[in-house]
Amino acid sequence: MIEQEKLSIPFAPADSSARHTTRWVRVVRSLYARPTSAIGTTIVLAFLLMALLGPWLAPYGSTEQIAGAARQAPSLEHLFGTDRLGRDVFSRVVIGARDIFALAGIGTLVAVLLGTVTGLVGSYAGGLWEEILFRLYDSLLALPALLLALLLLGTVGPSRNSVLIVLVVVYTPIVARVVRSVVLDVKTKGYIESARMQGEATGYILFREILPALFPALAVEAALRFSYAIFLVASLGFLGVGVQPPSPDWGLMVKEARNYLALTPWALYFPAAAISLLVIGVNLMADGLKRALQSAQ
Repeated sequence: MIEQEKLSIPFAPADSSARHTTRWVRVVRSLYARPTSAIGTTIVLAFLLMALLGPWLAPYGSTEQIAGAARQAPSLEHLFGTDRLGRDVFSRVVIGARDIFALAGIGTLVAVLLGTVTGLVGSYAGGLWEEILFRLYDSLLALPALLLALLLLGTVGPSRNSVLIVLVVVYTPIVARVVRSVVLDVKTKGYIESARMQGEATGYILFREILPALFPALAVEAALRFSYAIFLVASLGFLGVGVQPPSPDWGLMVKEARNYLALTPWALYFPAAAISLLVIGVNLMADGLKRALQSAQ
């Protein structure tokens, strides 16, 4: 009997790993089981591929001015036309996808990490520290995201790094509130009480017992924050307080083209359509991800 138990122990991690792998395979299959989530996921993956391969897909540089090609309508040579300066709009949209994914993606990732750690530790500890932390977060949440972003950028000045800081400050409190709602429910469960009675360290309870229960909510929240971050980055670029020229930021492209709408309407429509399509795709994927994770539990 003892020999049988010894032989079964080494296979436990492999079985656990296999279960996690199977779970994520089911999640991916569930995403493509519904037409809406399949479309959204495909859109996001297509834009991600475009962001990764942008410099190789774009026929021209993002700031390259083509001699004698200013204000040309969409054609086989210039798929999205050219702007008033003779820059290829298709190339700028493709290369601009990398900036959008980099800014919105990194900002969302840092906000999710900070919100998860502070929300997890603060909610589990409770008491005065939790009260101070979440009252601070509530004060940040009292302001609309765009207004808070404008206030912060007015303080630190417009730049790429400033936009990253704004995204982290704006979205960390929202993620922390979501984490707190889950932790307050989970920390009263029987298996958490059992871990405490066995004398497990606080770090073990937080990151091995409670954190896995947060993954479904965090995955959906991260996808939603990413979609809002895309829109916020584009909005700041449109207002002229985000990424500065000559960057091919989609919001900045819309801002530059709006005064020449009668001459080059395509220079406005295509970057605006890219923003809308990507945000819609991320939201459809987030909705499908929520359903998939719920069914996989």
